[in-house]
This record gives sequence, C-alpha cells and structure tokens, in this order.
Amino acid sequence: MIRLLIAGGHSLSSCGQVRSFFFCIHNATLKLYLFSQSQLCRLFFILFCFFAAGVPSAKERTFIAVKPDGVQRRLVGQVIHRFERRGFKLVGLKLLQVSKNLLSQHYCQLTKKPFYPDLVEYMTSGPVVAMVWEGPNIVQTCRMMVGHTNPAEAHAGTIRADFSLHVSRNVVHASDSLEGAQREIMLWFDGHDLLKWDCIDQSVTSEL
Repeated sequence: MIRLLIAGGHSLSSCGQVRSFFFCIHNATLKLYLFSQSQLCRLFFILFCFFAAGVPSAKERTFIAVKPDGVQRRLVGQVIHRFERRGFKLVGLKLLQVSKNLLSQHYCQLTKKPFYPDLVEYMTSGPVVAMVWEGPNIVQTCRMMVGHTNPAEAHAGTIRADFSLHVSRNVVHASDSLEGAQREIMLWFDGHDLLKWDCIDQSVTSEL
C-alpha cells in the first residue's frame, strides 16, 4: 500500500486503497485509545472501591488480658510471644489485681447472667496482665489467634486450644470489635500508660 504512494500511483482504485488503509489505521488507533481510557477508568474505579471499603489502619489497637489462670500457670510469655511473632507491637502492659468495680464495667453486659458471680470470683482470684497491642487489622486477627471461647471448639494452634483447660478457665481475653477495644482500653489504661514508639523493622523500612 505504501509502495503505491511512493510509486506515485494515481489510479482511482489505488487512491481508494490508500484511503482505506489510513482509515483502518485511524480506526485501530481510536479503538486502542478508547480501550486504554476504559481500562484506566476501570482501574480508578477499583482503587476507589478499595479505599472506600477502608484500608486496615496500621494504628489499630486491641485490648488483650491474660487471665488469672494464665498468669498462675506462667503462660504470659507464651501469649506475648505469639503476638510479637505475628508482627504486632506492644504499646501498653500492666500487672494488676482487678477490682470488682472494674470487672462490672468491663463485663457490663454480663452482670445479670447467673454465672457472673463465678466469673468475678475467677477474675479476682489472682493478678491479671492487661495489654494493648497495635497493628493492621489487629482486632480480628487477635480474635482468630485466641480462638473460640470454649477451648473444646477452638482450632488447633490457637491460644485457647493449646493452653486452656476449661471454658471457665480459658487463659486470655481479646476485644471482639474496634468499638469494644476502644472502650476496654479506656477502662484499663490511662492515656499516659500507652507509649508511642517505632519498632526497629519499621525504622529500617522507612529508610529504604
């Protein structure tokens, strides 16, 4: 086709072929442009949906407590090790003897339950290690790591499946929602009890 142009072909049929040739190129270019535009729009739409759904915050926090049976059986280190190994950051920790008043606020939805007096007796039978952990999607992840309330129904590899002896002695508590975590953290900790600090791996990553 291009040879016809170079050779100076002037016939009507040759000109028609040339026009058809360039028309095809124009159409192909236009289709490619429209395709790329549609793909770009699709990409922006996907990104919009992703961010609208909410990206897990690296600053998300949860409340974890090693209950008296866990402390008395010297399992505190095991519990901390699991969360550290997962990559979460410890920002608050205290060992305390829990008061009945604090328990009534913490378990406010359970105070009318028939088992509540036994729960209070259990939770005041020894010291508790209260902790605040920080990391992305940490509330949901910690709940999965802790396992089902009843250790008999907890998956192997979870804290309760590995260490709990009975549903009433299930070693550890973990917040069940972001709202619950915020409420429990405020109950158990003052603002100055929680530290802001950078892990060494975070510092190294930020310098790359």
